[in-house]
Amino acid sequence: MPNTKIEARNVDYIQASETPNIATGAIKLHSAEDFAGMRKAGNLAARTLDYVAEHIAVGMTTEDVDKLVHDYIMDNGGIPATLGYRGYTHSSCTSVNHVVCHGIPGNKKLKDGDILNIDVTPIVDGWHGDTSRMFFVGEKVPVRAKRLCEITYDAMMHGIEVIKPGATTGDIGHAIQTYAESHRCSIVTDFCGHGLGRIFHDAPNILNYGKRGGGAQLREGMFFTVEPMVNLGRPETKILDNGWTAVTRDRQLSAQFEHSVGVTANGVEIFTESPKGYHQPPYNV
Repeated sequence: MPNTKIEARNVDYIQASETPNIATGAIKLHSAEDFAGMRKAGNLAARTLDYVAEHIAVGMTTEDVDKLVHDYIMDNGGIPATLGYRGYTHSSCTSVNHVVCHGIPGNKKLKDGDILNIDVTPIVDGWHGDTSRMFFVGEKVPVRAKRLCEITYDAMMHGIEVIKPGATTGDIGHAIQTYAESHRCSIVTDFCGHGLGRIFHDAPNILNYGKRGGGAQLREGMFFTVEPMVNLGRPETKILDNGWTAVTRDRQLSAQFEHSVGVTANGVEIFTESPKGYHQPPYNV
């Protein structure tokens, strides 16, 4: 396991303060053939979470969840990108309640009323499909937790809706931040989305806050993730002693959703939409 916070924050998200060169020339533009590759990877990522949704139950451990992810990806022609990445030893991240991201699967048992984020990234033919969703555990999930998940999903979709050639990364962040804060929630600023494709993490950074017109201009052929993390309480996070897991400092609930997308000639294509319509919980399984 890595010993530095910077490495920990790069497991599945780019550290927001480590902005790479966002000049347009540093951001890869992809072909129609590349879009086809991302569709396959994104589809497996989405199907993996659809499969897991049908097995989540009170009393199972986060290690049980990780095994479901691992076996499904491997059985369907993929390779888990996180397995062995910077020393990480699992095929998913499982973040429960006040865990913001990078929750490490283990012997923690899921309780009735928990909310859970599962983040997966299968590699298919060299392409990375990166996605995460929230899950409700049992029947006693508090109203405030359900509402947080709904706000977070809607914030992500508000960000995705502004994507088109000529828009900017700042437009995405502004849409996400404005929506979340209008519902009295806070945006985590320590982590952000990232470019991807044949590389797990690439330019551009996709901040979940920002100003209209700021950041890099979007062009047809860009691939990246949109992945807001939204807190019920304050936005500050801290990294646990394991060097990976980020939690809210005030121990208030946190939620996240993530899609991998591509900029098209007229707008945006989401690569990781659920084939079964399991877009946000509760899922009709």
